[in-house]
Amino acid sequence: MAAQLRSEVLNVGMVFFGNMEDAEDAAQDTMMQLWRYCAHIDPERNVRALAIRVAKNCCVNMHRKRQAKYEQPSPVMEVSPQELLEASDAQRMMEETIALLKPRERQLFEMRQLEGLSNDDISQETGIPKASVKAMVSIARKKVLQELTKRLKQ
Repeated sequence: MAAQLRSEVLNVGMVFFGNMEDAEDAAQDTMMQLWRYCAHIDPERNVRALAIRVAKNCCVNMHRKRQAKYEQPSPVMEVSPQELLEASDAQRMMEETIALLKPRERQLFEMRQLEGLSNDDISQETGIPKASVKAMVSIARKKVLQELTKRLKQ
């Protein structure tokens, strides 16, 4: 399955960039992202469609990074240990908060927020009506916001 997906995401990169080197980079990035989230992927989902969507997003991100690199010099930023610790705590808190969602809410929230899928795409992949997707994602966002707000007040 992974070899077939890699071949398909490599094709996406070839179409986008027109050269094998960049296509390989995009395919590698795509496969890494899919691997990171494989435990969260519902086996009933269309994994091929997800892989292609992630590949397209990786290609666009690579292109944007290159454009930004040429448009302005990147300033040297020093990150303090305090800032690293705060970022790590924030990431942990967000993961714990998302884990509190019901499985379906978590799935839709992650598809929308982490994968960047539109409500239409989520509806097509899950078979859930678009209006229901929109409502469930909204409810999940509110729950996450409420829980984060509660945790930050402690």
